[in-house]
Amino acid sequence: MLTAPELRALKGQRPSVWITAYDVVQAQVAEEAKVDVILVGDSLGMTTMGYDSTIPVTLNDMIHHATMVRRGAPHTMMIVDFPFLTYPDVPTALRNAGRIMQETLANGVKLEGGHEIIDVVDALIREKIPVIGHLGLTPQSIHTMGGYKVQAKTSASIERLIRDAKELSDHGVSAIVLEGIPDRVAAFVTQHIEAPTIGIGAGSQVDGQVLVFHDCLGLSPTLPKFARPFAHIRDAMIQGLQNYRHAVMEKSFPSDNETYHIPDSEWNKFLEDYGQ
Repeated sequence: MLTAPELRALKGQRPSVWITAYDVVQAQVAEEAKVDVILVGDSLGMTTMGYDSTIPVTLNDMIHHATMVRRGAPHTMMIVDFPFLTYPDVPTALRNAGRIMQETLANGVKLEGGHEIIDVVDALIREKIPVIGHLGLTPQSIHTMGGYKVQAKTSASIERLIRDAKELSDHGVSAIVLEGIPDRVAAFVTQHIEAPTIGIGAGSQVDGQVLVFHDCLGLSPTLPKFARPFAHIRDAMIQGLQNYRHAVMEKSFPSDNETYHIPDSEWNKFLEDYGQ
């Protein structure tokens, strides 16, 4: 299992591979595929719970899903998202981080924001909890951002993002997720901070990549610009269920080999005893 110091030490050595997961089966296949880090993201609100944003996701939701993921992937580094409004101040953040770490056996937590949350970051690290930052398009802020829009497109916003990234890095985060920002901005940040950068919609010149499980494997009905389906499982699932429906309708399923049988002698004895 990758540790937080080892993750940070990967910078400049090789890219790290991250994937989200939300249940035991997804975790099992992620571990078998030997990904470096599983992120139990609050994106489960959209991928698994049917919401149109991450905002309705609760701390109990995150803990519920992360415990499943840990059971499915006991040997893979697992990071768990702080959901919306669960880290507004240091006491609340520490209390909720304690629940996450103790109840899910996570290896660290991820939270969105820069300078405005640095006191929370410091407190978590002081308590020996590895922290992953998240800058750029931060889904918990979509209402103030006006939707899922690319960030850091002006000089002022680029400077602000770079300041936040440097501050997070200097304060000891294990990595920083950069989401939905131009590739040159992500590359510049990557070159100027010590913490590894993990891109999602941030181009290729970062220290690692993370994708949502459903986007990566073609389970999502639609894909964002930055995602590539490396399999087409949704199509395969639909085809499989259509094949199943057809087999049931024509009574070719279950076949004789898929059916339990009783010896003729026992069946005949039953009929005699039953009076047939």
